[in-house]
Amino acid sequence: MTVMNREIYEALKEADVSEEKALKAAESVASYDAQLAETDKKLTLIQWMVGFNLAISVAALWKLIS
Repeated sequence: MTVMNREIYEALKEADVSEEKALKAAESVASYDAQLAETDKKLTLIQWMVGFNLAISVAALWKLIS
């Protein structure tokens, strides 16, 4: 099933772009949006992992100092 961004498609059609090119462009934008959302989820996980690691490191350092 092909997903497309309808707003992009309609804007391109109003600008007299051919049907085929408008569909391909709208599908490409939708694909990019999906990839960006997936990357955002991975980045959030990495941020949590780094934060947890930092907290454990600070706790270990605190234990060594005191």
